Amino acid sequence: MFLLSAANRRVQRWIEAEMAAKGGLTSAQSGVLFFLGKQDGALIGEVAEALDTAPSAMSGLIDRMERAGLVERRADPGDGRAQRIHMTDKGRAGRDYAKAGLDYTNTEITDGFTQAEIDTVARWLTSLQARFPQGAPK
Repeated sequence: MFLLSAANRRVQRWIEAEMAAKGGLTSAQSGVLFFLGKQDGALIGEVAEALDTAPSAMSGLIDRMERAGLVERRADPGDGRAQRIHMTDKGRAGRDYAKAGLDYTNTEITDGFTQAEIDTVARWLTSLQARFPQGAPK
């Protein structure tokens, strides 16, 4: 677990530095845009759950993204109190930019490994999500 945690922190710092150097999005913003690419018009809570983030933290992130012109809030047609999050054209362009960066990152971190090795690691990481669902243990 120590190796997994340390590797996660190092890769995360590397990604953030690469994106900052190129004037791009943060990894959190990219995650929101990737999610909205599959489910545009999601509720903030749905985005927060998908990205394993507290709804209060997601609300602040969405505020910043809205000010940057990446997303916009629209009232839910079925519930006027609820707000749905939609990508703007600028957000779609940002998502495409982030996808290119992600492709580069994936190439970098998988260099020197066989596809079978990568598939094994991916299967293991996916199994962790099923074994340790969101929320505190019961």
